[in-house]
Parts: sequence; structure tokens; C-alpha cells
Amino acid sequence: MVHLAGMDGNAPRQQLLDRAIEYAARHGISDLSLRSLAAALGTSHRMLIFHFGSKEGLWVEIARTVEQRQREQLGGFPPGPGQPFGELTRTWWKHFSAPELWPYERLFFELYGQALQGRPHTAEFLDGVVDDWLEPLVTSVVAAGVPEPQARAHLRLGIAVTRGLLLDLLATGDVEAADQAMDAYIALTETWLDAHARRLRP
Repeated sequence: MVHLAGMDGNAPRQQLLDRAIEYAARHGISDLSLRSLAAALGTSHRMLIFHFGSKEGLWVEIARTVEQRQREQLGGFPPGPGQPFGELTRTWWKHFSAPELWPYERLFFELYGQALQGRPHTAEFLDGVVDDWLEPLVTSVVAAGVPEPQARAHLRLGIAVTRGLLLDLLATGDVEAADQAMDAYIALTETWLDAHARRLRP
């Protein structure tokens, strides 16, 4: 089971955020009003506005908090030098593709779409949506001897592949096909890493 509860459960804002995350993951946010959410959480819409500024501000906080907690709970982020790429990537994919996370990933893509459409107060969601994952990985891979431009390009591709396959998985429910596609990506990347290592050998 994947748990995404906050660490500071005593703070009123954190309690509201944790409960809002659980509710939004189950029900989505497209047609959800702040008043309806407040009633479901046993609070007032004024209290939610006090803590989060607006309905959209709360949606952004939900999605960014879930992503942050995923990074914190995922061992080996960033990876250490010498960690096998395939083993690490399969571990990550198993984590992200777990059915327990599907509701949160639906929420992520829902808010991603709203931000791309320029919905009010959602643009902040795009801040760091790639770089927060990319930069720690680039630093780690460069430390292992891969030139920065190549590391950045391949790791950015990896983020795109992972998110694309998650979207595929949510749309089709075909776990086996998504796993096979990820295995194919891992095999291609391992081939690239092996070729790069051979070029570095004296």
C-alpha cells in the first residue's frame, strides 16, 4: 500500500490538505466546487480560501504535494553512482504504476491539462513539473561520468516516457503492455549507457 499522508498531521492546514488530497483523488476536480469540497471535508469554503487562497490554489497544492511525497517515499532518489539503471528504473516504475497511485495520477494529469489551457491560478503547477525530477537525476548521472548534455537529454526522455506510459496505463488499464513498453525503454537506455561506458574505457 502506498501512503501519501503528510508528516505534520497536527497542523490544521496540513490536515485539510491531506483530507482534500484523498477526496480529490477519489472524485476528481473538474466539476468540484470549493463549497462542495468544504462540506465533504467538514469545514467551510472560507477556511479553505484562508489556507490556500483559491480553489485553483488548492488544486495546485494537492498535485505538487503528492509529487513531492512520491519523491520522498521513493528510495534511491537520486540514484547513487554505480546503481544499475535497469534495476532502479524498474523499481521506480513498479512504484509509480501501482494501482494505489492511479487516482493521484489522474488528478495530476487533470490539473496538468488545466494548467496548459491557462486556467486561472493553475500556471504555478507547471513550475518545476519537469525540473524537480530532472535536476537531481542529471547531477547523479553526471557524477557517474556521463557528459551533462547527454545525461540531460536521455533523462528528460525518461521522464516523458514514464508519464506517457502512465497516461497509457490510466487510459487502457493494460498493465502488461505498459510494463513491456517500459522494459523496451530500459533495454534501449541500457544499450546507450553500455556504449557510452565503452567509449570512456582507455
